[in-house]
Amino acid sequence: MRTAFFIDGYNLFYGLLAGTEYKWLNLPALLAHVARVENPSFEPDSYHYFTAPVLPKLATRGQQSKHAQDTYLRALKAHGVNVIEGRHRLDPAKAPRYVDQDTLPSRQDQVDIWKLEEKETDVNIALSMYRMAVRQTSRLEHERIQQMVLVSADTDMGPALRALQEDFPDLTLGVILPHREGIERGVPGSLKNHSHWLRRHITLLELETHQFPQRVPTRKKPAYKPAYW
Repeated sequence: MRTAFFIDGYNLFYGLLAGTEYKWLNLPALLAHVARVENPSFEPDSYHYFTAPVLPKLATRGQQSKHAQDTYLRALKAHGVNVIEGRHRLDPAKAPRYVDQDTLPSRQDQVDIWKLEEKETDVNIALSMYRMAVRQTSRLEHERIQQMVLVSADTDMGPALRALQEDFPDLTLGVILPHREGIERGVPGSLKNHSHWLRRHITLLELETHQFPQRVPTRKKPAYKPAYW
């Protein structure tokens, strides 16, 4: 079953990897493993990773954080992953002041904040999935993508899955939630209801098993695992 993967990098990092020692993740190998467990006839076609560049001035480790992200993206590209970048937007804004859990937010009591948003990722994923599905109609049957797998827990992707399900009924849709074993989270109904199968979490053993080597060869200089990872 020829399969294309569409990965929300921000969702993956904060849902699965942040705070762990498994950030040097061999993502293609992990996803192929999960898909093969679901269907032994799985055959990888392509991997599409959507993210936005780190803003060093807002990152915990500043320029080191940007360097770590850049290094990881080079390692992914060296393993055939197509990286699509959006952007971050930082704007001054206002938000209700937090008092305590028993006090409701009030529009009459607001404070100035910086509002950071990742832009374009959801739209880029949705458009990429739909356009790929459309292109399959002009390909020979044995060359067509038979399955698309979304790696995200973002409910904003629900409408995209529904459109794919309605317009391309022969296409199998899978969802891998980037949730780590041992952390209880709900299953988004909008993703579950519009997919043929859904993986609820990734085990710690799977994360440990599917790591890049310390040194990943690339077309230029090798990508080395960041020291603080």
